[in-house]
Amino acid sequence: MTYESSSAPTRLAELGPDADVTRLAPQLAEFAAVARLEHVTRAAQLLGMPQPTLSRAVARLEAQLGVDLLARQGRTVRLTRAGRLLLDAVERALAEVERGAEAARAEADPTAGRVAFGFLHTMGTDAVPALLRGFRAGHPQVRFQLVQDYVAAMLERLRAGELDLCLVSPLPDTPELTARPLDEQRLYLTVPADHRLAGRRRIRLAEVADEPWVTVEEGYGLRHIMEGFCAEAGFTPRIAFEGEEVETLRGLVAAGLGVALLPPALVPRPGVVELEVTAPRTRRAIGLAWHATRPLTPPAAAFRDFVLSRRGSILAHD
Repeated sequence: MTYESSSAPTRLAELGPDADVTRLAPQLAEFAAVARLEHVTRAAQLLGMPQPTLSRAVARLEAQLGVDLLARQGRTVRLTRAGRLLLDAVERALAEVERGAEAARAEADPTAGRVAFGFLHTMGTDAVPALLRGFRAGHPQVRFQLVQDYVAAMLERLRAGELDLCLVSPLPDTPELTARPLDEQRLYLTVPADHRLAGRRRIRLAEVADEPWVTVEEGYGLRHIMEGFCAEAGFTPRIAFEGEEVETLRGLVAAGLGVALLPPALVPRPGVVELEVTAPRTRRAIGLAWHATRPLTPPAAAFRDFVLSRRGSILAHD
């Protein structure tokens, strides 16, 4: 017998009114029961159906395939060679279906299911671990798939059903997604320690209109928010460096390569100074998003409700 390599791509069954799978699938479990027990009456009892109905179903399967699957010997039956070949494939298929059904039920188990949760990179150090710790205190067996990415990519995965919930900023404003604000985070102008403004506590954003900027790449919510505040202050930022991680950006600022508008550092970073911006009011809304029409599984719904209950206390406020 020849088997394809496990590394080969899975060939999907064809579907349609005339496809073998469409016509045969409803009868395969009935055939497997008869083949296992080699007795139509006992198989009918196992399946909880009338014996004549089961006999007709197997006969119909043989007619559709155009081969004899069973050799009848009184009340018992024996598999033909064709029947044995079909049974081997049917048993593998039924086992996969059973495993798939178990996995689907486990995914939605309210006490031990899985939650696919996406969040901003800047939320991963402190806010998200605190949320997970609080939730797991009451739901110790719920599993999490954690995804850190930029906002546009996370929202696309949310629409596709790959994620259940996303902690994002800015909040999406599209009809297919529901978003609820949770908290506000102040964004500080971060400058090198030897910068001309480093001795100040507060500034207006327009005061750094001519400075080089370091920022996250296009597609990140923080980039969109920063450009919006700069536009409100009357200028377009001159981008000198782009990155993916906020701490990398702080390092670039410390090296004197530009200024940045960033969330507050959890631990003070040598070489940089954080200045409060008074005009415009540089704060970003942090919120939770989920699909508007796709029902959440019980564990995902429980986590959503938990997170919403923490509104106003998601972030460590200064």
